Amino acid sequence: MKTSFGNLTDSEIPVLIDFFATWCGPCQTLAPILEDVKKDLGENVKIVKVDVDKNQALAQKFQVRGVPTLMLFKNGKQVWRQSGVLSRADIKNVIASH
Repeated sequence: MKTSFGNLTDSEIPVLIDFFATWCGPCQTLAPILEDVKKDLGENVKIVKVDVDKNQALAQKFQVRGVPTLMLFKNGKQVWRQSGVLSRADIKNVIASH
């Protein structure tokens, strides 16, 4: 089932989008960190992984130049964005602040 990106991000619950690539080493480092964040926060966050190689139009729309790039959406609006690997605590703090 494919959900439109707009429907996905139009949520009162923060939605963290992880733009990644399978060949990207830092992306592989980030994956278990995001799993831990999801375990910690449960229903208080949605985490969505977007493979930039399979979703080039979406990556272009959001001007993703490097991977990993994380974006946080709330109520359909992008409220935060950063490229690179972040710690579990940093990601949780960003989500908590929104």
